[in-house]
Amino acid sequence: MTNEIGFLRQVPAKGAAGAPASKYQLSEDGEVAIGRDRNCQITLESIAHGMVSRRHAAIRPLTQGTLTRWEICDLNSANGTYINGKKLQGCQTLETGDRISLGLDGPEFIFESPLTPHPTKPEFPARSGNFAASEKDTLTLTQLFPIASTGKQLSQKAYLYPGIATVIVVVSMFVAVGNSAAFNLLLSAYLAGAAYYFIYQLCGKHKPWWVLLGSALATVLIVISPLLIGFILVFREILPGRLPAEGEAISFLPFLTRMFFGAGLMEELLKALPVLGAMLLGNWLKNPWRDRVGVWEPLDGILLGSASAVGFTLLETLGQYVPNVIQNVTLQAGPDAGQLVGLQLLIPRILGSAAGHMAYSGYLGYFIGLSALKPRKRWQILGVGYFSASALHALWNASGAASVLLLALVGVLSYAFLVAAILKARALSPNRSQNFATRIFSEK
Repeated sequence: MTNEIGFLRQVPAKGAAGAPASKYQLSEDGEVAIGRDRNCQITLESIAHGMVSRRHAAIRPLTQGTLTRWEICDLNSANGTYINGKKLQGCQTLETGDRISLGLDGPEFIFESPLTPHPTKPEFPARSGNFAASEKDTLTLTQLFPIASTGKQLSQKAYLYPGIATVIVVVSMFVAVGNSAAFNLLLSAYLAGAAYYFIYQLCGKHKPWWVLLGSALATVLIVISPLLIGFILVFREILPGRLPAEGEAISFLPFLTRMFFGAGLMEELLKALPVLGAMLLGNWLKNPWRDRVGVWEPLDGILLGSASAVGFTLLETLGQYVPNVIQNVTLQAGPDAGQLVGLQLLIPRILGSAAGHMAYSGYLGYFIGLSALKPRKRWQILGVGYFSASALHALWNASGAASVLLLALVGVLSYAFLVAAILKARALSPNRSQNFATRIFSEK
């Protein structure tokens, strides 16, 4: 009985006639990744195989009764995986003789397997009608205890860490019942984190959590520092951005103009400072820190800009809007009513930040990252991004005083701008082959 239950035989490249064919043993216990990354089990040379993604495809074992078979899955590769000339969508079980091509003109492999049964189990009757019965009656330890066989998939594919974070927040909220300030802080931080995680998944680029948290904290520090006084002086006193006084009647267009200067231009520049700072800091650092911290492409700018907006939103909501509404309602209807209305305001403000502050700042972050890719057009790119993000911001603020329907339309428009920027950033990314984003949208 042979030990070669399954293997890949690489087809020699054109012009390499007579060269020995490489043969790779497949594992019965874990996946075999193929790509240019040195951590792949089958590593291909980057210079010769530039069309192959860093992690292009993976072959995983499947247990069917007493038999081990294998399936191949495309890992969101840039140029696709082809089986017998047909593009692979998702995963497909391999049959002996299948020809695997990494990209249309990329390296090729032939899958071969004698379909050998496990040595310790009775031989599988090939093509017999008893297959369904044997599969039905077989019961394994991993079927009874699934957690024993998941391995890395539990953390990589099952959203384990978001689940852990959710449990921690829920338990903390139980402890905080009765302490409205702590409860509101936990709830708002969780909702903001969930909204940001959605954007992070859409972007599909890994960025260290401490860099993202640093962007949010930097914005908080800027807002509570004396620097904010200078921003207010310039944008609301020198420029025509003075906010209307309470009870002041003002028509839509003048109000929109004030919001453009006093909210849009001021707040978007403030939130962009950590992103610009990360871009400058990255130029001074050496690898690998320069890649981790710096802004080198639009996806970096979107991730850091949206993170900055999280810090701004939390501070603005918990430090200004919620306390003000609690105080006003408490004076009129009592403390219980004040806390209830404060909670009712907190939830939509935080969740709405995905179509609000995160959308504007993430959109501006796209242009900051684009300016890093195209430095000769830097000021033109930054100007378009800054003014368009500020216009969306101002339109949202002005719409809130005009019409609920208009406010909803502006929110949808802002979110659409952000998602369009994310899709374009993924297409422009120099590391597109490493993008982990699920294919919610098709990219061309």
